[in-house]
Amino acid sequence: MLFVLLLSSLIASAIADEKARALPRLTDVDAVESFIDAAEVVVIGFFQGEDSFGYKEFLTSVSEVSHLPVALCSEMEVWTKYSITTDTISIFRKADLHQENLQLSETKKLDSDGLTRFFQINELHYITEYNPVTAVGLFNSDVKTHLLLFVNRGAADFTELKERLGALAPEYTGQFLFVLVNGALKSNARSLGYFGLKSRDLPKVGIYDGNSDRAWLLPPGEISTERVREFCESFLNGTLQEQEDTKQDSKTEL
Repeated sequence: MLFVLLLSSLIASAIADEKARALPRLTDVDAVESFIDAAEVVVIGFFQGEDSFGYKEFLTSVSEVSHLPVALCSEMEVWTKYSITTDTISIFRKADLHQENLQLSETKKLDSDGLTRFFQINELHYITEYNPVTAVGLFNSDVKTHLLLFVNRGAADFTELKERLGALAPEYTGQFLFVLVNGALKSNARSLGYFGLKSRDLPKVGIYDGNSDRAWLLPPGEISTERVREFCESFLNGTLQEQEDTKQDSKTEL
């Protein structure tokens, strides 16, 4: 029994070493900047060494999110550039120009499952599919206004609409988070209901402003890049809100 435990420990250690060797090592600021710029979301483990707290758990958890670019950095000069003062796992996002830090010295309990969830929560893309996990990251972002694409997965235009709005999203970095809501899921019925929608009404596009807790729908018609852009601009310049306020005032007078 003791031999089996020892063998299991050696195998786990060998796997961890193999994972570590597979990750790129970033040794200067230019390398980090290039790495961050290469994808919408990247993960960097700022560890002083392989014996650092959380290092092995980090290697295990990143294998669960293999679609994300991951690197390691132990250079103190680079740490200073990114305001890192202690062993930290950072997620860099383009969608809201955010650096989400998990300082390991302040983490009371750490396991690979918890780290995997940390990655999944904070994995916000130019267009992020809404689910109970990504919802946490979406609503924790400093960007409180969401441009929502309501569409049923499996619909003929699902992929086309997702790609169309995903391509538009970079124009509104820091102003909107673009969110895809799959209307075919019963769990998303509440989100549709907030806009007065049902699955049969889709596809639709809406704006939700978390600061005012107000919502608007793009008027009926083609969901084209230009119409969605005009919709976003109407919110940013205030005309969308003014139009809605005018409608409400008219109803009150009646």
